[in-house]
Amino acid sequence: MSNQTKIKICGISTIETMQAAADAGADYIGLVHFEKSPRHVSFEQAAEIRRHAPGALKIVVLLVNASPTITANALTIVKPDVLQFHGSETPEWIKLVKEKTKTEVWKALGVRDRHSLMNSARYNGIVDRLLFDAPAKALPGGTGTSFDWELLRTHEHAIDWGLAGGLDPDNVAQALAETNAPLVDTSSGVESAAGVKDMDKIARFCQAVRNI
Repeated sequence: MSNQTKIKICGISTIETMQAAADAGADYIGLVHFEKSPRHVSFEQAAEIRRHAPGALKIVVLLVNASPTITANALTIVKPDVLQFHGSETPEWIKLVKEKTKTEVWKALGVRDRHSLMNSARYNGIVDRLLFDAPAKALPGGTGTSFDWELLRTHEHAIDWGLAGGLDPDNVAQALAETNAPLVDTSSGVESAAGVKDMDKIARFCQAVRNI
């Protein structure tokens, strides 16, 4: 399983931490464009990080209820491999973005109970991947909280998916043992302070996944 499990390090804000994620074996990095987040980067900053990224590293731009103009700017300025929607975006809007731009799209969904998992079916055939995360609080993600992974154990996934919410170097192996997630996504779990990535934790997280 370790060879197949993809790793995303979200909330990257510097070239140095992007390189640390790449060196540690991450498959994706997330660049957050949401001003209320301590991990917020401008599109110009995101584009600079993207320019320095090795070709094998996939770049994800995270948007939260962004306007059509902001969404277009994300695509034209940063040129990401993936657009990740992390707000209350409708399936109809995401479908339109995907059809018009031919860009890979992901949708993050907060999981409270089995009902929220059933609701994820609204995005079947529209998004390329669902990210199951802890329910949104003051911020839509990066809060360091997890949800009941047991909910995913018997869920029949219709499309690719990933696990987020409270993952860190010490619990990611257990999370994978319980869920068999094809992708794991961490942000605050590899930080020394809000928005400050810890290169050692990034390396430890990736190693924990690869050791399985």
